[in-house]
Amino acid sequence: MKLSILSLLLGLGYGLPQFYGLTKPAAFADALRKFPRSQLWGFILMPLGTVWFLYNLKSDQISDFDAFKPILFVGFAVIGFGACAFVRDFLAVRGLAVVVLLLAKLVLDTARWADTEWRLVLAVWTYVWIVLAVWFTISPWRLRDYIGFLTANDTRIRLSCALRLGLALLLVVLSLTAFRAY
Repeated sequence: MKLSILSLLLGLGYGLPQFYGLTKPAAFADALRKFPRSQLWGFILMPLGTVWFLYNLKSDQISDFDAFKPILFVGFAVIGFGACAFVRDFLAVRGLAVVVLLLAKLVLDTARWADTEWRLVLAVWTYVWIVLAVWFTISPWRLRDYIGFLTANDTRIRLSCALRLGLALLLVVLSLTAFRAY
């Protein structure tokens, strides 16, 4: 995937929910507060992350563990789908963390070869994702608490949405300018 397309998709995907938060802060806050314990989102994100991880495992060309690939494939499939059955508490947070880590791999692999310093915007943002994904996997209730802090009042919701929308707009502008050749 080209870096310009990835940056455009990230900017649009990250920015669109922020418009909703700016226009309907109460509904946005309600939806965000329900997310950490949402069974539906858990059953969407965890299998998505599992399938994506298994695809990466299958297409990986590292020969050091070629003999173990079938065992790893079955083991990770059991773990990923087994989590949906046996680890339902905060499953949405854990599923989101898996998807975010896989998205981080995609972003860093794509941005690695771009010959522009602006790629560091994506790289730094992606490393923040990685740290937060690991932190929220270890203690998923912290995402619930963080969402509670961000959605405490309409002013806080609108301010945080405006800041995130600014980052999304930066990504869109970078995709159309600095990343256009990549």
